Amino acid sequence: MNRAQAIKRKQPESNSPSQSLTEHERTLYNVIKNKQDMGIWTRDMKRETNLPDNVVNKSLKVLQAKNLIKEVVNIQNKGRKHYMATEFEPSKEITGGEWYSEGSLDTEFILRLKEICTKRIFQLKVATLEGVTDSIKRSGIINMDLTKQQIEEIVKALVLDNEIIEVRSNGMGEFTSIPIGTVCYKCVRRGSIGGEPKPGALASIPCGVCPRINQCTPNGIISPQTCIYYTKWLDF
Repeated sequence: MNRAQAIKRKQPESNSPSQSLTEHERTLYNVIKNKQDMGIWTRDMKRETNLPDNVVNKSLKVLQAKNLIKEVVNIQNKGRKHYMATEFEPSKEITGGEWYSEGSLDTEFILRLKEICTKRIFQLKVATLEGVTDSIKRSGIINMDLTKQQIEEIVKALVLDNEIIEVRSNGMGEFTSIPIGTVCYKCVRRGSIGGEPKPGALASIPCGVCPRINQCTPNGIISPQTCIYYTKWLDF
């Protein structure tokens, strides 16, 4: 290999932002990058690298300026500075998934979707999860591509609200078109206006609009102890 070839081969590496890092910056960058889509809290990165606070803070600024890392919002601990490599997108455990917008629970969207699902089930008399999903997609009432999992989480929340009940098809009567044993849903409450379902009593508290309430456990990632919305509601 002649000198000209060597220069051409090395040049892309020298242009890479990660090639010009100091030892401390590279150590910190590797720790953050290794956490992938979960990212890492500043206190944890200080503990893992054993670097002084001032070195970590200075290195973080350099890494951000070089666009190698980014600060992300952790919905469970918004007061903590959380970082991850720019090549990764935050996991659902960090962002809260589709139900969160800019780090906050999108209660308006969830309530609207719960209302739509309840009305569809009421109109269908009895419906499977696939039936509800297809009905909403065909109606075009929601201007976004909802997944079956999203609809399932909303429907499960409605069951907990006692707005609908979960039953299994026996293949007779209203279940004629549904295979025996298939899980179905029916409305259990009806209002005085137009025979439409009434909003659930749990809608006034955060748990009533949270589609992940069935995943909420005392020591889990989603829990009452770390839920800022539940804490605010209790304080109120």
